[in-house]
Amino acid sequence: PSIPLHVILPRTSRPPRTGLSVYTRKASFQNKEENTTASCLIVPATMADSTSMSFETGHEEMIHDAQLDFYGKRIATASSDRTIKIFELQGKNKALLAELKGHTGPVWQVAWGHPKNGNLLASCSYDRKVCIWQEVSKNQWRCVYEDNQHKASVNAVSWAPHELNACMLASASADGTVSIHTLKNNRWEREAAFMAHPGGVNGVSWAPAVQSGSLIAQGNTPNTSPPLQKIVTGGCDNKIKIWYFNGTKGSWDQAHIIKEEKMMHRGWVRDVAWAPSLGLPGNTIASCSEDRTAIIWTEGKDKNFEPVKKIHCKDKVWRVSWSVMGNILAVASGSNNVTLWKQSVDETWQNLADMDEGLSNKPETKAATG
Repeated sequence: PSIPLHVILPRTSRPPRTGLSVYTRKASFQNKEENTTASCLIVPATMADSTSMSFETGHEEMIHDAQLDFYGKRIATASSDRTIKIFELQGKNKALLAELKGHTGPVWQVAWGHPKNGNLLASCSYDRKVCIWQEVSKNQWRCVYEDNQHKASVNAVSWAPHELNACMLASASADGTVSIHTLKNNRWEREAAFMAHPGGVNGVSWAPAVQSGSLIAQGNTPNTSPPLQKIVTGGCDNKIKIWYFNGTKGSWDQAHIIKEEKMMHRGWVRDVAWAPSLGLPGNTIASCSEDRTAIIWTEGKDKNFEPVKKIHCKDKVWRVSWSVMGNILAVASGSNNVTLWKQSVDETWQNLADMDEGLSNKPETKAATG
């Protein structure tokens, strides 16, 4: 059966490219950054017997993100040329299905909604806009929602788990705020906005709807309490923070459950990813930073998150992403390098493989910003 795939965009300062390299095995992970190359890569969960395909997207400028849909049948690309393209993947063949135009600045990220809520695609851009696109008929897409209330570039978008029985999208902006957009009575609205990180927010990820430990609930009694709405964010203050929706006050409040005494980031946090949960005890979060490290945080019995592993890389780390089962972490850094990490039976994290796209290694240089 088909499974969801994610895409990695390795970070580098080499000249922009507009092609895609696609590996068609199980797969994994993502990456994005302003002012870097257009190359992207889908990495297999196993390196054995992998097949690959490459094709030109036709984008006129660099690609910042590429995401496969839930079934792994279609891929959406986001580019500095202000467009989003949707391709169908069939074996080693590809076909352009749609080109979405609506942003007036570079498009940083795209995110597919769960098919339970219909064919939805979210996008965010330097133009300060969040757009939600809907496939109204076969290969015909329309922007059904546009929010331009952020005061700076919108850097990331993330869909809430469909198990929450609510169609919600979180957006993270360089203005330091996170906004929650909700579909109510067939109408999209910006339901909430809160200050998260002074200086800007670079990444946002929802907690799984399946509550920790629900699979082995005491006495096999099903947990009937509604799942908490929680997100993790990372920003330019070098911190990660956890937020939860306070139903009593109707606001998003910070949960002060991140313990940074042992280790912390010393550069901008570029991405965060909350690991999927199957209902086993404990939660896990990954974060990465311009300080060339990624940190794995696990939830203890006291419900606080403590760092259990710091991964040191040779270059700035731009993206972290979990496998579908939540047991393998991909860490994407500069020089097109991706490493895979898995927790062993003794609860230590070990490097499974190093993957390189095959380009010659060159020192990274800071791209000029306009």
